[in-house]
Amino acid sequence: MDSVIPLRTTTATAAATATAATSAAATVRPQFSFQLLANLRPKKPAFPLSVPTTIFTSHRGRVLPRCSPLRAQEDGSVVVSESSIPEGEALKIKEWEVERFQDEIAASQGIKIRRRPTTGPPLHYVGPFEFRMQNEGNTPCNILEEIIWYKDKEVSQMKEKKPLILLKKLLSGAPPTRDFLGALKASYSRTGLPALIAEVKKASPSRGVLREDFNPVEIAKAYEKGGAACLSVLTDQKYFQGSFENLEAIRNAGVECPLLCKEFVIEAWQIYYARVKGADAILLIAAVLPNLDIQYMIKICKLLGLTALVEVHDETEMDRVLGIEGVELIGINNRDLGTFKVDISNTKKLLEGERGEKIREKGIIVVGESGLFTPADIGYVQEAGVKAVLVGESLVKQEDPTKGISGLFGKDISC
Repeated sequence: MDSVIPLRTTTATAAATATAATSAAATVRPQFSFQLLANLRPKKPAFPLSVPTTIFTSHRGRVLPRCSPLRAQEDGSVVVSESSIPEGEALKIKEWEVERFQDEIAASQGIKIRRRPTTGPPLHYVGPFEFRMQNEGNTPCNILEEIIWYKDKEVSQMKEKKPLILLKKLLSGAPPTRDFLGALKASYSRTGLPALIAEVKKASPSRGVLREDFNPVEIAKAYEKGGAACLSVLTDQKYFQGSFENLEAIRNAGVECPLLCKEFVIEAWQIYYARVKGADAILLIAAVLPNLDIQYMIKICKLLGLTALVEVHDETEMDRVLGIEGVELIGINNRDLGTFKVDISNTKKLLEGERGEKIREKGIIVVGESGLFTPADIGYVQEAGVKAVLVGESLVKQEDPTKGISGLFGKDISC
């Protein structure tokens, strides 16, 4: 297959796309490919292909392509058509091309989770190249991708009801943020054990309902009484039976522990929404977000006074995150995204050698996540280098979560 660049781009975009495509060459991307139509090979293009091929027009403050789409002729030449494309369809074309470019950037960084199902080109997409599906591409490869696809639709609907301009107005009425990172450091200093981020979670896709008599406020207060430094509150409704109402209720109930909004973030809008609902920290998942998105969202968090917990699962994600400016808190999830198998040795593996040295040099706090049930588990990840742990299932299932914390650490950490 020929290596090609979609022609409906500016020169700068084309160059960037070419770079991204080259970087991603080693990554298998079976979802789509570009192929020549009917083996057309232009003998002599009507103009050099390196020049911009789109004429732009302004529409409500946005730049849209208009007129002059490229068309392949029977003799193999490429010419500019005099026909015009409706502005609405032109916008769809540009958005589709941006998505393809973003897909290649994600692939070059080893991101396997797709933002949404793959689709074919818009109706008026023209040129000497054809977009061809290599496989169905509309089935999620794992549960995280399924969640992200649903979240993409959910967030779009939520944004229509509460646009960003409204959220920014509501920020003035939001409760002040608490120092999430500071609370973890203080707990570690006080107890000599990893600080506990106790998770308020009713259910999970892999385990089903964890607690039938689920009262988020009572559970949060029990965690705080037991010595939790911070709390994590699931806000995803479809897959975890959580809600932003739970987060808001816990904050309004007088719980003093800083709160992490455990959400699947794909847009900065969600960060503002979490802040309005009382969050002190937000989760950013490296398996979902490209580097620039993570860096941008960290800046948004700092602007709003929030702490960003950046979650990684493997060496590739850890290396990416360590190269991003502003990262202060990294979570290592020991759960395999595809199989849901948990292996706490993953934490030790990701903190060995040069990675561990870099983490210490940068002063990054590491959080161990998933598969922690006993004092031995806590000791193992602490020896590996973590200074905090995020625990949900082994605590929320306890009849008395306060006593559950003592059992997890092998001692009372509330004093």
